[in-house]
Amino acid sequence: MVTVLSLVFMGFVLGMRHATDPDHVVAISTIVTRQPSTRAALLIGSMWGVGHTLTIMVVGGALVFFAFVIPPRLGLTLEMGVALMLIVLGMWNLAGFLEQVRTIRLGQRAGASLVPAHSHSHGTIVHFHDGYSDSDQHQHHDAPIIEWLDWRLGGLCTYQLIRPLVVGLVHGLAGSAAVALLVLALIKNPWWAMAYLVVFGIGTIAGMMVITAAMGAVLAYASSRSYRVDSLRFASGFLSVGFGLFLAYQIAIVDGLIAGTPTAAMLH
Repeated sequence: MVTVLSLVFMGFVLGMRHATDPDHVVAISTIVTRQPSTRAALLIGSMWGVGHTLTIMVVGGALVFFAFVIPPRLGLTLEMGVALMLIVLGMWNLAGFLEQVRTIRLGQRAGASLVPAHSHSHGTIVHFHDGYSDSDQHQHHDAPIIEWLDWRLGGLCTYQLIRPLVVGLVHGLAGSAAVALLVLALIKNPWWAMAYLVVFGIGTIAGMMVITAAMGAVLAYASSRSYRVDSLRFASGFLSVGFGLFLAYQIAIVDGLIAGTPTAAMLH
């Protein structure tokens, strides 16, 4: 009984700690900052955890039961997928921010008068705008493809779920080998090892929900106080691109994916 409780406690705690890995937090922040509400943040965190747990269970289970060995180059390639995903997510946020800056400058060049900043929503997506107009009529800028997708598809449940789910799947795929090998080193029985992976997955879901709920609460408070949430989106995008480039260099050059022979195991 003590052994079972110890297994459950250790798996849950390590799962929650795993959710706080820098690449996880940076990636999920780029999504949360686009939806400044606690409820949306909780949903995002839970779906990331579900995606992460699914790949941990599938790939980790195969490693546990069938003793598959992931070659170092394949492992680093999966990690490179995480780095590239961070860059794409960051660029997604930066593109929306830069489009808003461009719109403001166009309004200034046209000699438009400034209208106080305001917010409005399209589905569950909340936008914050600095408006410009020459009259009482408010002018909306033409949204780029990224904003257009958020606008048109923001109310669809599947669209809200698929982004954090895919991010979680990629993270779980990249980290499943390291997690499974750690479990095998501690637990020899494959069924107990799978039980540990289940509890570990539940811990990652809970940990990420706590993290995203905290982010969502801060963003919701900022938006209610009319603070600029766009700057947080820019910061998360910039950090995601920078961290993604750092990981890409680390994996490709230092760990030898492109230059030399792969020598490093998983980063997770």
